[in-house]
Amino acid sequence: MALNSQELDRIANLARLELQPAESARLLVQLNGFFDIVEQMRAVDTSGIEPLAHPVAVMHDITLRLRDDVVSETNQREANQQTAPAVERGLFLVPKVIE
Repeated sequence: MALNSQELDRIANLARLELQPAESARLLVQLNGFFDIVEQMRAVDTSGIEPLAHPVAVMHDITLRLRDDVVSETNQREANQQTAPAVERGLFLVPKVIE
């Protein structure tokens, strides 16, 4: 996958970025370089390889010290929402921001 300048302009517009022509050309090269690396990684056959819980587990026999998954704080929803401008059924209401 490679981006062209029109696609980069569209992405910049959606992100509300104003890119100068030199910046746009440099960014296009960098993004396409990133996509090249991703394509190389996707080409590697990983079938039969078990996912790792931690990348260091390949080099060392480690056991991660994970804490128990228990609730450590009480529900503070009502207290947290008292200062909100608008709340409905336990949810914060925000203005629509999508054009």
